[in-house]
Amino acid sequence: MPATSRVVRDIATAVVATAGSAGVGWAAYAFLTGQARAARTVIPHRTDNAPNGDGIYGADGSGPLRVTRAHPYDVHLMVFGDSTAAGLGAETPDETPGVILTRMLAAETRRPVRLSTKAIVGATSRGLSGQVDAMLVAGNKPDVAVILVGANDITAGNRIGQSAQRLGAAVRRLTESGAHVVVGTCPDLGVVTAIPQPLRSVVRALGRRLAAAQTSQVLVGGGRPVPLADLLAPEFLAAPERMFSADKYHPSAAGYHLAASTLLPEVLAAIGEWGDGPLPKPPTVSQYAENNRLMVRLRQQLRRPVRIVGNGLDADDSSPRSMA
Repeated sequence: MPATSRVVRDIATAVVATAGSAGVGWAAYAFLTGQARAARTVIPHRTDNAPNGDGIYGADGSGPLRVTRAHPYDVHLMVFGDSTAAGLGAETPDETPGVILTRMLAAETRRPVRLSTKAIVGATSRGLSGQVDAMLVAGNKPDVAVILVGANDITAGNRIGQSAQRLGAAVRRLTESGAHVVVGTCPDLGVVTAIPQPLRSVVRALGRRLAAAQTSQVLVGGGRPVPLADLLAPEFLAAPERMFSADKYHPSAAGYHLAASTLLPEVLAAIGEWGDGPLPKPPTVSQYAENNRLMVRLRQQLRRPVRIVGNGLDADDSSPRSMA
């Protein structure tokens, strides 16, 4: 089943089950279920795959060229992850984050860059191991690997600690193969207005916890984390009609261009092409995503605290729990 056709269904399943296990009353349970039903009618089903732009790109803007002995390249960039990494929502290969990032990298380094995409639409962190396996079997190891993953782990209700650990394992395997690794951590699902409140605040809080756990695992594995939620949320909230594709869930060409631009400094630094200047210092918490005032009101109405455990969360997870 395509990722977008199951997004809200899986959000509902994970969040409602979480609410039930947390001891939330019937009113909250019914309200979240109703919000999920409403969202299902807004986000359309997708049956297409992302456009593929694999090949070699020149510093002069040329490409993609077929990978042959007649077309040498200096840098091999490989993209792993989910539908966002693959570029679902883009209309043409040139609009996908992989191609955009590759063209930027070629222009900045003045060197030919090869792009290979292993990302799969609908993948969660569980699929990263298979994607790395496919790379190792093919034998064309990358110089730099970019991973975008996390949103599907939230919508599928996967445990945060385990999801982050699976990402960390993939980072370690890639670094051990000789690749530099840059990871865009879980995006902010709070900017997806097709998901109604308070459901949106719940998945936003879960996404922030996953991003924090991912950051820790990426650093341990020798990679470079980039907090996409904190860096992209202002633009997506300011102009959703421009930053989202027609499905109102995946980014548009403009959204992918912003994501690629955000990843570029770390990719350049990873391969020693950034220079002597400091890298941009992102905020640690987004100040722009919508807050959870509706969830606070709901908890007050129930007059009991809501502990979220199980069904996607680890009770002993030490990552931040606040809903700003």
